[in-house]
Amino acid sequence: MKPTRTRFIVLAGICAGAALAYFTRNGVAPAESTIRTELGITKEQSGMLMSSFFWPYALCQIPAAMLAQRLGARWSLSLHGVLWSVATAFLAWGNLAVMTGARAFMGMAQAGLVPLGTTVMARWFPRTAQASASGAFSGFMSVGSIIAAPLTAWLVVSIGWRWMFVWYAVPGVLWAAWFAVWYRNRPTEHPGVNAAERAQIEQDAPQGAAVEAPRVPWGLLLRSTALWCLCLQQFCRAAGYIFFASWFATYLQEARGVTILGSGWLTTLPLLADVTGCMAGGVLSDVLLRRTGSQRLARQGLTATALLLCAGLIFCAWFVANPVIAVLVISAGMFCAATANPCLGATVMNLGGPHVATLSATTNMCGNLGAAAFPVVVPWLLVHAGGWDAVLGGFGALYIVAAVFWLLLRNERIGQ
Repeated sequence: MKPTRTRFIVLAGICAGAALAYFTRNGVAPAESTIRTELGITKEQSGMLMSSFFWPYALCQIPAAMLAQRLGARWSLSLHGVLWSVATAFLAWGNLAVMTGARAFMGMAQAGLVPLGTTVMARWFPRTAQASASGAFSGFMSVGSIIAAPLTAWLVVSIGWRWMFVWYAVPGVLWAAWFAVWYRNRPTEHPGVNAAERAQIEQDAPQGAAVEAPRVPWGLLLRSTALWCLCLQQFCRAAGYIFFASWFATYLQEARGVTILGSGWLTTLPLLADVTGCMAGGVLSDVLLRRTGSQRLARQGLTATALLLCAGLIFCAWFVANPVIAVLVISAGMFCAATANPCLGATVMNLGGPHVATLSATTNMCGNLGAAAFPVVVPWLLVHAGGWDAVLGGFGALYIVAAVFWLLLRNERIGQ
C-alpha cells in the first residue's frame, strides 16, 4: 500500500499559520518612523510599543500550552488565529495607549503558536524528519515577515497605516476557519491517513509521537542543565533576530541613508536568508543524523558552528560602506544563524518526551523575554554606547553567547 501524504498538508497548514502570525506581528516595524511622527511620540515610546507584544507573548507561553492540553491543537490554534486577527484590527485605532494594548493582546493570542506547532510536528513526523519539518515551520515565520516588510512600506504610502492594519486582520480569520474544519489532533483520527502513512509516522515512536503528560514535573525540569542551555541560547538568538522586526528598517534609514521604501525592500534580504537557512539547515541536520546517528553532531555541533559564522559576518558588516552590500553580508550571517531554528525544534522534540509542548513553551518564553528586552535596549545604546555601531556590535555578540550554550548542551531526556 502506498502511503498517503496527509502529514505534508498538516505541515503546510501550520506553516501558513506561522507566516500569517509573523506577517501581522511585524507590520509595525516598517511603518515605525511614520507612526512615530504621526502620533508625536519619542523613540523610547516607540520601542515600548514594539516590545509590548513580547512580554505577554513570553509570559503566556506556558499557560497557552496548558490550555492546548485541554482543548487540543485543532481548536486552540484556530482560536489563536481569530484572536490575533482581532488584535491586528485594533492597531488601526491610532493612539499610543490603544495600540500598545492591542500589541500586548496580540502577544497573548499568538503565545501558543510555537509550542502547539512543535507538538503537531512531534505527532505527525518521525524523528529523522523532524528537523526538516521544523525548518519549514521556522522558515515560514520569516516568510510572513518578508511579505510584511515591503507590503507595509507600500501600503503606508498608498492607503495609510490605519487601513493597512484593518486589511491585515482578514487572512488570519480565514486560516483559522479552514484549520478548525480540516485538521485532526492525531494521525489516527484523520480520514486522509492510511495505515502505511501511520506506520511511517510511528516508525521510531515514542519519540516521534510524544503526548503531553497530565502533570508536569517542574522540579525535574528546573534542575535540568539541558533546559537551562536551551532557554539561554534562545534568549540570545531571539534578541538578535528581533532586531529585524523592530529597529532594522530605522537603522537603514538613519545610519545608511536609505529611504522608507528602500529599507522595506532591504529588510527582506536577511529574512529571505532566514527562510532558506531554516529549510536548508533542517534538511542538513536530518541528513547528518541519518548518516552518523549522532544527535550531538547533527543538532548541537552544526548549530554552534553556524552561530559563530553568523557573528563573524555581522562584525564584517561594520567595515562595509555600501548599504546594499552591508545588508547582503548581514544576510549571509542570518542564513547561518537560521540553522539553529530547526535544530532547536528537533532537539525539543527529542528531549521533551511526554512534555514536548511544555518544554517548547518554556524555551520560547525565554526567547521572547530576550525579544522584548532588545527593542528597549536599542535607544539606550544609541544615546550612551556609541550609536548604531554599538547596536550592531551587541547584535553580533548575542550569537557568540548562544553558540557557547549550544556547545554546553548535553543530550538528556528532560523531565523523566
